[in-house]
Amino acid sequence: MSQITNEPASRSPVIVTRPVTLVTFGAMLLLALMWGLSIPVTKLGLITMPPLTLTAIRFAVAIPFMMLLLTGKKPLPWKALPAVAALGVLGIGVGQVAQTFGVAGTSASIGTILSATIPLFIVLFATIRLKQAVSGLQLLGVAAAFAGIVVVALENASEAGPPGTTALGPIWMLVSALTVAFYYVWSVELTNRYGTVVVATWSTVFGFVALVPWASWEAYHTPFELTGQALGSAAYLGLVVTAAGLFLWLRILRAVPASIAASVQYLQPVFGIAASAIMFGDKIGIQFMAGVALILAGLAMAMRARSSK
Repeated sequence: MSQITNEPASRSPVIVTRPVTLVTFGAMLLLALMWGLSIPVTKLGLITMPPLTLTAIRFAVAIPFMMLLLTGKKPLPWKALPAVAALGVLGIGVGQVAQTFGVAGTSASIGTILSATIPLFIVLFATIRLKQAVSGLQLLGVAAAFAGIVVVALENASEAGPPGTTALGPIWMLVSALTVAFYYVWSVELTNRYGTVVVATWSTVFGFVALVPWASWEAYHTPFELTGQALGSAAYLGLVVTAAGLFLWLRILRAVPASIAASVQYLQPVFGIAASAIMFGDKIGIQFMAGVALILAGLAMAMRARSSK
């Protein structure tokens, strides 16, 4: 997520069975575009700004707008603070920071693909923590997606790779995907008790507070240039991906079944890869597209089996 606003379908507060209207379909396409551009835009911001600093500015921009969503909501009980705070540290302090480091060490296209594995890990963690059964189709989807990752990685391993590519970049992305997926599954328990908006907002606040000291240390010791491009990237990630993305996601969930709303996750890599090719000239060869097809097929199989229950 992708960013922590990218919530799984099981967290939806309302599930309805209305038909998808043209307006709702347009909203789903818009959300897929908004979230799909998050990795390329992060890559753009990292050109002149270090990872922790960019992440901190992103959430500093997002939090005031997320707080507006709390209007009329019940306050978070004191007894829930430790769990929600830990959730925020996990989601932002580990998940989002790892993603930013991962984006810094991979091409935007590969970063987009690896972040698209989050739903697969959600299925696995839900099986373990929430005791949800896993089907053969889900396991096949996981296998297909990981095969796709290997195909993509092998194509780029045979080349020098784009500037800034590191051996740790894909590892950071996978750490982020694992962490964010666990964040989503763990938060199911909390959102069922205290509400999606309340938990999402306050966990973001606590995660940001934990991040500030490290980001401050980085900003003090790392030379960087605060350009309009970097600030624009942080503003996009904070306002569009995090705050507006959460609001639009919740509105979509009130209009269509969660299983349909979750289909936006299939389109995010498509928009992200297309944007990466335009913005950074990322290579999109036959092997790369084959890997993408495997990953998207794996996502579709895993999420289809999950939503049909």
